[in-house]
Amino acid sequence: MSERDIFDITIIGAGPTGLFAAFYAGMRQARTQVIDSLEEPGGALTAIYPEKYIYDVPGFPKVLAKDFVEQMVLQAERDRPTMRLSEEVTNLELLDDGILKLTTSKAERYGKAVVICAGVGAFEPKRLVAPGVAELEGAGIHYFAKQVEAFRDRDVVIVGGGDSAVDWAVTLEQVASHVTLIHRSKFRAHEATVKELEASRVEMRYPGCEIVEVHGAEEGRLHAVSYKDATGEIFRIPAHDLIVAVGFLADLGPLKTWGMDLSDRRNQIIVDKITMATSIPGVFAAGDIVSYPAKFKLIANGAAEAVTAVNHAVIHIDPGARLDAGHSTNIMA
Repeated sequence: MSERDIFDITIIGAGPTGLFAAFYAGMRQARTQVIDSLEEPGGALTAIYPEKYIYDVPGFPKVLAKDFVEQMVLQAERDRPTMRLSEEVTNLELLDDGILKLTTSKAERYGKAVVICAGVGAFEPKRLVAPGVAELEGAGIHYFAKQVEAFRDRDVVIVGGGDSAVDWAVTLEQVASHVTLIHRSKFRAHEATVKELEASRVEMRYPGCEIVEVHGAEEGRLHAVSYKDATGEIFRIPAHDLIVAVGFLADLGPLKTWGMDLSDRRNQIIVDKITMATSIPGVFAAGDIVSYPAKFKLIANGAAEAVTAVNHAVIHIDPGARLDAGHSTNIMA
């Protein structure tokens, strides 16, 4: 067998939870590698909404997702972990000697422990089904709205009622000429953001409203949107841009075949809430990808879970190590 380069801790995923896990693994003096299939760190914050404000992280009343990721990357790089981007982990195997072998799209990687921080796994936006949508995708119809300035002084229609839709409505109201939010049921977004929406200039068409057709102009770009209300009456409104924010289809992908216990819907990894351990020895998980009773999907929770996972990974590697290495705010002698 060729010489194996064995890391102490291998982290799968370079989103906020994975980046904090990398930082904390460095604090525990673990030789660490981070593997992510995306070309940039930050997970969904970078890939989907880098210029959207996020509100539920400690220390920031609000912060642009890209700015938050920038600081998390700086923190993660404190002890110089090996970052392997644009590299997908396709298989994980526990070898007879207790080492974990990860097969990736580029090579074979090895670790004494693994912490999976893969968010919701692979994600694709749910598509809007209505006449004209397919023809105008990329010509005024957006599933990812990355740059706020692209919508300055434009008529924007947003469809959806979750966090992404409401956050985008509140954000773009400050730069767009007009923002209309169309939704067919009650809002699922955070109640504080919904209150901000209700106090804004955003025109809300709900409940019972849904888009029935989109219309292009002669130059081949979006020109207008038709929607029907709860009574079935159809209205046509001008639109330079339509942002479709009706959710994502998440898929654990290859993770489903690795032998870990999964939730009933097979979209999350079941972990021990105390240790963040999966059903495979030496494999831990943290963040949105994990399932346990009373789980909350917040960046703050993911960071706490990452600390728990890393600390128990250290104990797995060296049973004689301290579980709690201490903290920078300790005031006790």
